[in-house]
Amino acid sequence: MNRESIEQTLKSFRQNRMDAVYFDTADEAKDYILKSVAKEQCVGIGGSITIQNMNLHHDLMEQGNEVVWHWLETTPEGKKAALEKAGKADLYLTSANAITLTGEIINVDGVGNRVATMIYGPKKVMIVCGINKICNDMVDALDRLRKQAAPPNAKRLNLKTPCSVTGECIDCNSPQRICNVTTIIHKKPMQTEMEVVLIGESLGY
Repeated sequence: MNRESIEQTLKSFRQNRMDAVYFDTADEAKDYILKSVAKEQCVGIGGSITIQNMNLHHDLMEQGNEVVWHWLETTPEGKKAALEKAGKADLYLTSANAITLTGEIINVDGVGNRVATMIYGPKKVMIVCGINKICNDMVDALDRLRKQAAPPNAKRLNLKTPCSVTGECIDCNSPQRICNVTTIIHKKPMQTEMEVVLIGESLGY
């Protein structure tokens, strides 16, 4: 991804009333995020390989923040409670399945907690993603969801879906299908502060 495309994407997000910053490396982005979060803030996290690989949850806890993430829970009751509490956090950290040069954020979800919370609930939503998520337009973004985001996630979760086995999306009707809700954030939601942290590395699915 060339610098011109990165700058265009950042400019588009700002025109869509979202804050947008860029860092060359994940370590630089992590330092920025940690310094942006006050120690008394509760941080909710949506399912994200990017956040997990950056180890942000651990560093936030080391910093003294309360971190609410259903991936850290071991019981169904704990996971459900974490999903609900994360929706009311001071800050919600997550990623995106695709973003466009024109500043849209596109996601596909199985349960819907991540996409719902990105739109309404927390005081602020911070979307952390690598430049591999940048797509030319909505057509490319939706294609990315089917070909690059959903299949590896289904395989990671050991789901019994066709894409988990073959790596190919066939728009299945499997009971374990994870492509149940697709959202497009065109502009900043009216009551949600939103910031995109773009990183010059390939991160997540």
